[in-house]
Amino acid sequence: MKRRSVLSSLGVFGLGWVTLPATGWAAAFSSKDATAALRAALDKGAEVAVSQLGANNGFLNNEKVRIGLPSPLDKAAPVLQAMGRGQQLQQLTEAMNHAAEQAVSLARPLLSKAIKDMSVQDAAGILQGGDNAVTEYFARKTREPLTAQFQPVVNRSLEKLSVTQRYNDLAGKAQQFGLLKGQGGTLQDHVTNKALDALFMVIGEEERKIRQDPVGTGSALLKKVFGAL
Repeated sequence: MKRRSVLSSLGVFGLGWVTLPATGWAAAFSSKDATAALRAALDKGAEVAVSQLGANNGFLNNEKVRIGLPSPLDKAAPVLQAMGRGQQLQQLTEAMNHAAEQAVSLARPLLSKAIKDMSVQDAAGILQGGDNAVTEYFARKTREPLTAQFQPVVNRSLEKLSVTQRYNDLAGKAQQFGLLKGQGGTLQDHVTNKALDALFMVIGEEERKIRQDPVGTGSALLKKVFGAL
């Protein structure tokens, strides 16, 4: 009921497509307040995400985001280990995760711009959306430019490993025959995509924490708006 009232306040203050009637405290803050609060929440989430994931072993030590081998290589891992290639696979896994943490460290400016440019309509869409609304917003606004920014960093980290080129050669051939599905077939693509997925996921998690405990943020605006959710 509270969530419906928050959305209705957004409708009253400028979003005509929100037709729910505003009631009681819902009119106590404007769409400007709601948008500002969401921007603050997402900015805090971005700060935490970049800090956590960009730290040393930020991916390796986090079960939720640790980057594993691409599926074809993962399936072949038992055979490769039996052939004495286990250490190479371990080195590759570590290199992929360290590459991701180095790339994520560069994400803050683009994330900040996406947050700053958020419209009232964007804010309403996130408030009205489900658990993936934050991820979807950042993916729409930043995935392409962040991919371009991440790729050179990931390339530098992985190109020194001989297994990278061998895998990419095989993946390229598999793609030609339609045997490899997904956004990208190279190890660099795999790491970049997983790093972005993790970044957006952690931001979303932090935003949900703020919704659940706005008082704990120490922000009067966040308490005012998210305390009503």
